Amino acid sequence: MRYYSTSNRQFTATLEQAVTKGLAPDGGLYMPERLPRLPKAVLQNMSGMTLQEVAYAIASFALNGDVPTDVLHDIVFDAFDFDIPLVKTAGGHYVLELFHGPTMAFKDVGTRFMARLLDYYRKLHPEWTTLNVLVPTSGDTGSAVANSFWRMPGVNVYVLYPRGAVNKIQKSQFASLGFNVTALEVNGSFDDCKSLVEKAFMDPELNDAMRLTSAMSINYARIVPQMVYYFWAYAQLVRNQVDTSNLVFAVPCSNLGNLASGLMAQAMGLPVKRFVSVENQNNIFYNYVKTGVFTPKPTQYSIAPALDAGCPNNFGRVVEIMGSYENLCRHIHAYSYDDNQIIDTIMRTYDDEGYLLDPHSAVAYRALAEDLQPGETGVTLATAHPAKLQHMMENIIEEPVILPSQLASFVSSDLSVKKMPNGFTAFKRLLLDNA
Repeated sequence: MRYYSTSNRQFTATLEQAVTKGLAPDGGLYMPERLPRLPKAVLQNMSGMTLQEVAYAIASFALNGDVPTDVLHDIVFDAFDFDIPLVKTAGGHYVLELFHGPTMAFKDVGTRFMARLLDYYRKLHPEWTTLNVLVPTSGDTGSAVANSFWRMPGVNVYVLYPRGAVNKIQKSQFASLGFNVTALEVNGSFDDCKSLVEKAFMDPELNDAMRLTSAMSINYARIVPQMVYYFWAYAQLVRNQVDTSNLVFAVPCSNLGNLASGLMAQAMGLPVKRFVSVENQNNIFYNYVKTGVFTPKPTQYSIAPALDAGCPNNFGRVVEIMGSYENLCRHIHAYSYDDNQIIDTIMRTYDDEGYLLDPHSAVAYRALAEDLQPGETGVTLATAHPAKLQHMMENIIEEPVILPSQLASFVSSDLSVKKMPNGFTAFKRLLLDNA
């Protein structure tokens, strides 16, 4: 199957080319020329499958034979080796907990799959001396990518994060690893970090000197595995004999990769009535849904840092999937909340239901409660463990938040960080010096 650029349908690539480069040469995002629909029998039998079996089925159809079956089987069963439970709160709300992976954030799902797929392609090409993975982060992406590629032979990872905008727990998850992971503290915003990475991909000299790829959600290898947990939520609802005829998903949104995955799952045959996209005060997509005008703006820092994006880089993919603004508005209801509203939601949910939401999951939980209609079944995507923002959560609920063992082990480690100015020349020189 061929993959085309959202900027120019005439430019196409193989899956290998799309995954190993991440971004099309014209700056567009890769999309499959067609997305196979699941046979009805697969959906009907899904409730009897394990998570790994569901993941293998979805990946097999989505990638349409582009990866050998035995290789794909090993990739999937290795990547999806942790639980993704669907829980029902005391208030009767369904929450899909996506934070039980190694770094306790939903991005473990996409990055673990992507790392293993890239490793497969790397082994096919002994002439590739080193694969260099560039990733800007506001916290969770960097830790998930770093841990997915940690100690992988022939791979170097560069994590760029904005100075003063990543907490100690998140920073420790990538800055304590060493070996093939380099933490770069940029004197700028998250948007500046993204810009440095995007400029690197468009720089001919840099690309001639070293093989670069992106681990951002622009990489199609992250979109495919994220489709899986939408189907997995559906399978668990059916298994528990819950009505799925009017299914609604609430999705925390920043760069829109999570939402794009859900829309592609719907295109593959997942019976979803609509999606609820939810942002913090960086409400670029919310404004687009309300006005039809896409206007990026500088990032505003919030208590939900993973949602702090002033220019969602999967916007073109979402628009491409939906086909028209009118169709997009039919399938997506958009919401946006500020810090005070997020805090209020966390406190009320904890006090009334005994369920602790992190700020990113809280926006989706609140929006779904406001948007859901009688006769509909809603699922909130919970994207991060609340302990990842331990001190903030303790200040909100005024109770201790215990660190799970996998987070506590990072915090006790020494950090290694390289500080750099906000400028492409300095970033390019650093990469070339390490080539």
